[in-house]
Amino acid sequence: MEIELRTERPEDYRETENVTREAFWNHFVPGCCEHYLLHIMRDCPAFLPELDIVAVYDGSIVGNVICTKSVVKGDDGKEYEVLGLGPISVLPAYQGKGIGGKLIARVQELARERGDRGIFLYGDPDYYGRHGFTAAERFGIRTSDDYFADALQGCELYEGALSDMRGRYVEDAVFGIDPAAVDLFDRQFPPKEKVSGTPSQKRFTEIAARRKNAK
Repeated sequence: MEIELRTERPEDYRETENVTREAFWNHFVPGCCEHYLLHIMRDCPAFLPELDIVAVYDGSIVGNVICTKSVVKGDDGKEYEVLGLGPISVLPAYQGKGIGGKLIARVQELARERGDRGIFLYGDPDYYGRHGFTAAERFGIRTSDDYFADALQGCELYEGALSDMRGRYVEDAVFGIDPAAVDLFDRQFPPKEKVSGTPSQKRFTEIAARRKNAK
């Protein structure tokens, strides 16, 4: 399968939002919010258009990854700029074919060229551990509410890049989305059934619960 990776263009926006909706629908919770998050991210100051990459197969977008500026609020009182990865999405019919890994590798390559120090995300350690990520706890980095969490994963972009920034990882305010705005935005797409109790939702609940006090 020959996949083209390229920067997303404005004319791609709605197609990419639909890909994201299809990828996340009923995955973590009944329905999803990630397509709306992607929609509003492009207008926020933290958005990095050069790290907004689509995967194209046979003329259609089948995957997307986006990054935003985030910070680690260091225990030393300093703020360290890092990247936050996500949403990352691949159409269900194309999952398991290595497309997500290609998108991650491309972002890592571009981020190194930019001179970034590290990338963080919340996700399944079993998956992201295969793509250069490890528990942020290894670097002394906690959630914004000061917990070590298995879901919080970090990737050093060069040796020792994260070794001096113990602290709390804080995402951009754009992630604090309004559920009512999500519902309104979702009405622009074809109706889909919201389902509870899927295996992926149970897995998400299990991973999200694996937190411990940093003190």
